[in-house]
Formats: sequence, structure tokens, C-alpha cells
Amino acid sequence: MRRTDSRAVLTKTLIMTTPFSPPLYMQRYQFVIDYVQAYRPRKVIDLGCAECRLLKKLKFHRNGIQLLVGVDINSVVLLKRMHALAPLVSDYLQPSDGPLTIELYQGSVTEREPCTRGFDLVTCVELIEHLELEDVESFSDVVFGYMAPGAVIVSTPNAEFNPLLPGLKGFRDCDHKFEWTRDEFQTWAHRVCREYGYSVQFTGVGEALGPWRDVGFCTQIGVFQRNFDGINWSMSNAERLEPSVYKLLYKVVYPSLCDNNIYQKTLVNEVLYEAQHLKQEWISRLNMDSNNNAHFYGPPFMEALQYGDACELQPVYQQGGSICVPLTRVWFSPRVRSLCGSVQRLREELLEDERVRMSADGTVVNLPADDEEEVEEEKEEEEDMKTVSSVSNSVEEDWDRELGGYGGV
Repeated sequence: MRRTDSRAVLTKTLIMTTPFSPPLYMQRYQFVIDYVQAYRPRKVIDLGCAECRLLKKLKFHRNGIQLLVGVDINSVVLLKRMHALAPLVSDYLQPSDGPLTIELYQGSVTEREPCTRGFDLVTCVELIEHLELEDVESFSDVVFGYMAPGAVIVSTPNAEFNPLLPGLKGFRDCDHKFEWTRDEFQTWAHRVCREYGYSVQFTGVGEALGPWRDVGFCTQIGVFQRNFDGINWSMSNAERLEPSVYKLLYKVVYPSLCDNNIYQKTLVNEVLYEAQHLKQEWISRLNMDSNNNAHFYGPPFMEALQYGDACELQPVYQQGGSICVPLTRVWFSPRVRSLCGSVQRLREELLEDERVRMSADGTVVNLPADDEEEVEEEKEEEEDMKTVSSVSNSVEEDWDRELGGYGGV
């Protein structure tokens, strides 16, 4: 076989295996997620967020993100997809330690909007190629000059990779106004760095195979970091301004333990759960030994060994119609300890909450020995959960759906 024939066969084989696993759009999102995990920005804005897929993933992998914002010029798409960003039932059942607010805006990335300043990270995933070439300069000035974030991630198709894509003629998407070679992309990036005080590193996702590796990544990525000249200056702590150019379409504040009401409810639920667990253990041990007339339950051997004699002196016992669970025993729950750093603080929090029946001195949690009373309380809690479920139970995460055509490439 002639060398040219062999090369043609190799090209055909490579083209047939070009579709990536995982899909290329998922690799781009994972690149951003990995960056967020490594650098933990608090405020992140995704320009050209479209169907909010990246935002959906970041809300699950938030890693310290407190403000998550999406901007797109197409309000129809945002209005259609915005409810996918609503909290799930699990977010209410187990509130996160830190706050999270998600906002969606309709607006152009070539316009200056005051509320977009002060972000730690700006992501522009497959956005820039949708702009007219004459608008790229305005985009650069808005993002790097006006918004001036700590970091910017820009991804765009690598035109040098296009011949390896099966059946592709022209650009990868009919809405693309241009597609840059690596040299063109890097020329633009270095000019931005000189003008606005950034440094850049180039990488990408979607590698070609074998001898074609020299064409570079299918998606080329530039990671820009703002130069602070040795001064750790940031606008991220500045007070946010109200939008004056963009239109706010959606805003949701996630439940978190930073909200005192949510914290208090979560703490009470954990205390009651642990106290009920200790009560059931006491009843089980009592039933195992019908000759036990003392009606108390001491801690298991390993727990007593771990926490010492102080724990051993705190048995669960029955007094009249109540099962008495010492507060120190409840505090040994890892979840309760993480919520409340000391027994004294735990006592103070619970004495102010009428949902927990405490002894007069605040050392014991009293639970009814008769389960009928508890059944009525559980019915009330179930009604509360139905209300929560009706708000967000319809939200699902579609992790595997492939993008149609070359829009996913």
C-alpha cells in the first residue's frame, strides 16, 4: 500500500473515532468544575449561559461558591430553563453550611453592567465565536477592563481540528461568526493580557490521536489570571450594585445554615432524631432483659471508652410518662457537635425552642413514653414536607444528554 493510501486510511479511521467520550461539552464543563474545586472562587458568573447546564453542575459542585450568576441575550431560553436551578428537596432536608444565591440575567456581553463587577471567576464557554468580529473588542473591554475579575476561562473551537470532524463543512455551528486557529486565539489572548493586566495559560480538551496530535485540542482554552502586582486586591468584597442595564429574570436563595431560622430548625431536628434513636435503643435493651427493674440505659462500651466516665454517668431513664435522654448523650452525635460546638451552647439554643421538651435545669431531653403523641407530631412534619416537595420535587438533573449536531463539539 502506498504511503498516501495508508495516510488516507489513517485519516478515515481517526475521523470515525472523533466523537469523544465523555462528550466534549461535558469535558468543558468538567474543566471549569475542576478549576472551581482547585481555586474555590466565591462569586462566579457564566457569560452566554444559554440552557444553564454549567450552572446546574456548579450548584452541585459549588465548593464554596456563594453567588452563581448566568447571563445570556436569549431570554426565551433562560425563562424555559431557569426552574432547573431551583433547590431540590434534599437542599431543604440538609441545608449547606454556606450561602448560595443564583441569579439569571438577560443582557449582552458587550454592554457594561455594574452588577457584574467584583466576581472572582468569569466563564465564557463556547461564547466568543458567536460574536461578530467587530464586537470582540467590546467584549474584551467589558470582561477584562470593566468587570476585571480575578480569573477568566475562555473556550472556543480550534479551527485546525475541523478537518478531523466527520462530514463537517464550514463552521461547527451555523451561528458561529468565526473559528480561530491556535495562533489567532493566542494572538488575541496575549493582546488582552497586555492591555488589561492579565497573564494566560493555554490548554484544551479533546485530543486528536496518533500523528494528528500536533493539530492541538478540539476545544482550545485560555485561563486568564489577573496580575495584582504583589497586592492581593479584589473587588469581590465590594457591595453589589443593582442591575441598571441587564434585566433580572430569576433569583433564588438556597437554604443554608447561615440563616438563623434554618439553622435552628436543623439543629432541633438533629437533636430530636438522636434523642429518639437513644430512646429506641433503651427500649430495645429493656425488652431484651425483662428482669431489669432499674429502667436505665447506659452507653455502650465503646462509647464509654471514647468519651470517658462523664458519659458513663449519664444513663437514659424513664420518669413517669417521659423517657429522659441526657443532653450530654445527644451532644455526642457527630452531626449535633458539628452544628453546636459545646454542650452549653446546645443547652442555650434548645431552651429557647418550644419544640424540644427540656428539664427545668436544661440537662435532659424529655420524650413521651407513649408513641401516640409522637405520631401526631410526625403527621404535622409530613404536611410541612409536602409543602417543600411541591416547590422543587419536579427538578431533575440530566447528566448524560448529548448536544445535537456540532453544537456539542
